Amino acid sequence: MTGTGRPAPPAARPRTADPVPPPVGGVLWTVAGDVRALLMLPAALTMQVAHPAIGAGVDAHSVFRTDPWGRGERSLRSLQLWIYGGEAAAEEGRRLRTLHREIQGTDARGRRYHALTPAYYAWVHATGYPVYRHGLRYLARPLTGAQDRALYAEWLRVGRVLGIHDRDMPQSIEEFWPYYRRVLAEELEATVVVRELLATDLPVPAPDRGPLPVRLVLKALWPVLRGPFLRVRAFLTVGLMPPDAREAIGLDWTDAQERRLRRLARVVRTVVPVLPERLRYLPMAREARRAARLSGAAARSGR
Repeated sequence: MTGTGRPAPPAARPRTADPVPPPVGGVLWTVAGDVRALLMLPAALTMQVAHPAIGAGVDAHSVFRTDPWGRGERSLRSLQLWIYGGEAAAEEGRRLRTLHREIQGTDARGRRYHALTPAYYAWVHATGYPVYRHGLRYLARPLTGAQDRALYAEWLRVGRVLGIHDRDMPQSIEEFWPYYRRVLAEELEATVVVRELLATDLPVPAPDRGPLPVRLVLKALWPVLRGPFLRVRAFLTVGLMPPDAREAIGLDWTDAQERRLRRLARVVRTVVPVLPERLRYLPMAREARRAARLSGAAARSGR
């Protein structure tokens, strides 16, 4: 009761603390902003849309056909925020959940889906871990056992940023692989969206992002460049996908293609580490690295 005799208003519920992004200097913090990550992302996206429910949602609600470059830019910015955004990471996670609330329908198997159904939302997130793990073996170096466990633990932290409950994601590597193999065996298939992402003859528009002179040159040359670009994209998508996922979806991969991928990977492993930072890291990662150096320097000077 209050002093006036009226019941006291209910106490305000304390706000739950926002989830914390992966640590500065961790495995994911180091890997996700490197330009080599751009080569791995199409494989993860293709594994996501190979799930019939997720593929149906993207087929019906995404602008990947009409605005592929804009969608790619927005998706990449979102991913970078999860890892390098600091306090903005949790806000981006809330924005994404709000964005997906109205995405629902029926998939190709006749099942009702909703984008935020825990099993579907968790699979979208889960694909990143095996793709990073596999792609690094080609484009950088294989992870040690300790790095592998650190990467998975950090990927779980990203899941919390996205609003995924711990109960909906395996909480250890030992729990992850049976879950992963079950999804491969029971769910994945070559959906309509998978086939489109790997097609080499679609009328994809010319890039419309970047400096104006570059856009104008690409637009003029796009009739010649479009075919080779789509073939390279399909090659990297399938090649950098974990072999068990590739097999589950029904994607072909020959010994000759594997040899070509390994030759390309050797070039990437040699060239990228010696690039200047402005070319090696994506903008948000570069800024995060700069801020970390300044913070470290300030801490040392304050001793």
